[in-house]
Amino acid sequence: MASSYSIASSTEQIELRPRQVEDGLIIPRHHKRSASSSSFVHFKAPPLQTDPIIEETSLPNELHHLASQALPSLLISVIGLVFAGWMMDIFQHWDVFSQISELFILVPVLLNLKGNLEMNLAARFSTSANLGDLDHPQKRNALIWGNLALIQVQALIAGAIAGIFSFVLGILEHPTVPTSVSESILVITSSMVAATVSSFVLGVFMCILIIISRKMKIDPDNIACPMASSLGDVVTLGILAASAHGLMIYMDSFLGLTLMICMVFSIPFFARSVWQNSHVKDLLYTGWSPIMIAMLISSFAGLVLERYVEKYKGLAMLTPIVCGLTGNLGSIYASRISTSLHAGTEQDQQVERILLLMNIPVQFLFLYVIWLFDLGHLDFTIWFALTYFVVAMLCTLVALKMGKSMTLLFWKRGYDPDNFVLPYLTALIDVICTTLLVISFSFLTTYELADMATTSEEI
Repeated sequence: MASSYSIASSTEQIELRPRQVEDGLIIPRHHKRSASSSSFVHFKAPPLQTDPIIEETSLPNELHHLASQALPSLLISVIGLVFAGWMMDIFQHWDVFSQISELFILVPVLLNLKGNLEMNLAARFSTSANLGDLDHPQKRNALIWGNLALIQVQALIAGAIAGIFSFVLGILEHPTVPTSVSESILVITSSMVAATVSSFVLGVFMCILIIISRKMKIDPDNIACPMASSLGDVVTLGILAASAHGLMIYMDSFLGLTLMICMVFSIPFFARSVWQNSHVKDLLYTGWSPIMIAMLISSFAGLVLERYVEKYKGLAMLTPIVCGLTGNLGSIYASRISTSLHAGTEQDQQVERILLLMNIPVQFLFLYVIWLFDLGHLDFTIWFALTYFVVAMLCTLVALKMGKSMTLLFWKRGYDPDNFVLPYLTALIDVICTTLLVISFSFLTTYELADMATTSEEI
């Protein structure tokens, strides 16, 4: 913020004001917060004509911190995303995925859903950390326990809806394929188990990461969202596959139904904990619309993946990686803009350019890794590498532009971008990336620039 301050006092209040306000250089801003100190649920945007308060951090230092902090987290996220893609490439051949194709529809829906919950948590905590809310132990503990209970409520409800939604879409997509009640229970229960377990694991991890970042004077906006996204994909995929495989073995028993009933009855317990926490109480009944609408949008990516996953080799592996890396960069940008808006500071225009340039070494590293280890059994030609790179850069550019415009739009309309932007952004990016990957694979195969088609022996 500003380098000097003055204190305006009265018998009723003491107000800390920037020196520029006292000198008449800047019009003071007044914001209204909700009762929640962890999130600005109905945070009204300031008038657009007011000049922003510039941080005392110099521009070169700010951009240096962005590059030095965000790039390592993106490189680490590559490892997680590659591992998630490798896992998906293996899971697609499991009997449970072959016999219950609705799981392919569920994967992008559930990954997007889980990513939204963790990234919303990361964005809220990053904003709270930068505003100093986590520096007070009592408030920090209340925020942690309240948010962990909140994401359990969100994960259980949204996980159940995602399972039901994916199963219904599978029936509509293949009306002639017979289904059973046992299969529907398997899909719904697997979705709920993966959502609730991964929410707890990743929620604890994100809280610890952001608190440590704050103590080490690292901006959590630069590292929290990429870590949440990449680790979330790995953990959620692994738990989903394991639970689906285990429930399929005991499909004729009441194990799946019993687990589902227990998880449903646990929702009021977590909801009561959230309701008693003043910091997150408002979020119990707000913020559901972006999560649900994002799930609906990401289901189109699931339909595309389910239709073409067996037609093109490597598609199952590349999809979570491209969607994840692109979404990470867009989320970093949106999270930084949101924090700047909350703090009343200016976000430099060069940040967008730097994030786009940072994607280049990350993508080259990924291409080298899949070439070195022959991941996905791809026909790795120069045309494949070039086409993939163009698609990845185009998707990243779109993500950055969308992240900026959506954050400013929600802020202007009086909604907290931390709770609304990331679900819509990542869902749309999932659809765009998956569609462009399928188009690029079709282009390469049609013009014989690379053999991306799956043979009958590979299915």
